[in-house]
Amino acid sequence: VQLVESGGGSVQAGGSLRLSCAVSGYTDCNYAMSWYRQAPGKEREPVALIFANPGRTEYADSVAGRFTVSRDNAKNTVYLQMNSLKPEDTAMYYCAAELRGNWRNPANYMFWGQGTQVTV
Repeated sequence: VQLVESGGGSVQAGGSLRLSCAVSGYTDCNYAMSWYRQAPGKEREPVALIFANPGRTEYADSVAGRFTVSRDNAKNTVYLQMNSLKPEDTAMYYCAAELRGNWRNPANYMFWGQGTQVTV
């Protein structure tokens, strides 16, 4: 399984970005996906989760109402739409797959992308 993030960049506070995570190596779309982020000197923290069909979602309190996770199974891609960005959203953003347990624990994922930097 390979995960490749893209879409990061620098944006002013209040702006928006959309991150993408291209997924390869799965034979079907029956997998949950998560977004995590890690700021310098801080632990990796969960941001959002999207289950396989029908795509139920969960969010960290710090991003709920501002970020939206979605997926396009035809393109094997998961997205993170980030609106009303704040300086505290600055971090490296990662997508993760193959969840085995509580989604808020990064140790429960088998596969990670290389990350994409977001600077606000």
